[in-house]
Amino acid sequence: MVNTMSDRTSLDLPVTYSDIEAAARTIKGAVMNTPAARSKTLSAMTGADIALKFEIFQFTASFKERGALNRLSAMTAEERKRGVVAMSAGNHAQGVAYHATRLGIPSVIFMPVGTPFTKVRNTERLGARVVLAGETLSEAYQAARALQAKEDQIFIHPFDDPLIIAGQGTLAIEFLEAIPDLDILVVPIGGGGLISGMAIAAKHIKPDIRILGVQTEAYPAMKAALDGREIKPGMVTIAEGIAVKEPGELTRKVVRALVEDILIVRESMIEDAIDRLMEIEKVVVEGAGAAGLAAVMQFPELFKGKKVGLPLCGGNIDPRTLSFCVMRGMVRDGRISRLRVTTLDLPGALAKVTGVFGREGANIVEVYHQRQFATAPVKYTEIELVVETKDRQHSDKLIAALQEEGLDVVDTSGAVTMRG
Repeated sequence: MVNTMSDRTSLDLPVTYSDIEAAARTIKGAVMNTPAARSKTLSAMTGADIALKFEIFQFTASFKERGALNRLSAMTAEERKRGVVAMSAGNHAQGVAYHATRLGIPSVIFMPVGTPFTKVRNTERLGARVVLAGETLSEAYQAARALQAKEDQIFIHPFDDPLIIAGQGTLAIEFLEAIPDLDILVVPIGGGGLISGMAIAAKHIKPDIRILGVQTEAYPAMKAALDGREIKPGMVTIAEGIAVKEPGELTRKVVRALVEDILIVRESMIEDAIDRLMEIEKVVVEGAGAAGLAAVMQFPELFKGKKVGLPLCGGNIDPRTLSFCVMRGMVRDGRISRLRVTTLDLPGALAKVTGVFGREGANIVEVYHQRQFATAPVKYTEIELVVETKDRQHSDKLIAALQEEGLDVVDTSGAVTMRG
């Protein structure tokens, strides 16, 4: 991989550092220069010196505003009258809708039919007309292009556009101005607009900085494209913001030239990262936004002792999904357990069990008596309990106390993968 760059001529890249500087001037005052800060707790947890850039504090909770505004600002007065059309399942849609409305530009956003209602509602609330078309982003894209051709609107691509890439690159300028001693940037990749812009800017400012990309197991599209492979993407990922089947042509050229490697992370690690960021940093981050931390947690040997910059690039997550991540995280930590206790079916049996819980300071969340569907002999009963404890050590101590009372105990909560 190339470790240095000076201008577009040397690498024949679609965007120069001067383009990104111009984008920074264009969006200044209309897009937030979001905070960047080191995290002592995440650093201690991972063994790396972790710094975070909080793009979740943008008005639409995503970095996508940067590129969208830069592209919209380049339109002529005549083009603005014609309006814009875009395709997106979420963050790009909201970025385009917000800034198009602010600039007085009519906008139409195409989304797949299955897009969550919250994203549709938010995009409409920001002033766009939403059209649900197709089962996939590719089908929504085709529908958007058809309308654009018919009505002569301007299409705002979510990533494969030099002005979009330049706008996203402003994030790296701000990050390195705030924390100039970073060794590595770890950037999520969907279509590649964010990592392309950030790589061009960061390599110009600090030629020896390393750029690593992150993709999910379900959608490793950029990595496959650079390897010359085709992929059959998985249907579901918690990081839907980077669930892109076909990366950009412009962006893959930049990634091939400037990105050292692309790490593939497990879904469980992204869940963990969402939970850790909420518990430790007290911020809500979507799956794509947590992918960088997931990579550091999954591959700690690559980052140990290094100063690592992570852009928290989006915070638009469904509340139900967030609650599942939190609860599953508590299971992985041993703070929530599901126990099956077998005892003689006699008066006072349940009181005996709950008495142990009380003495050990454990909280019973749910309890079920199983007689008809139990596997134990007919004179016995199975009591299934969901219990809250301080940590796994506390949970183990509770199980030992139950066993000391002569009770048969099985921890049935192990279906959720443990942290690690």
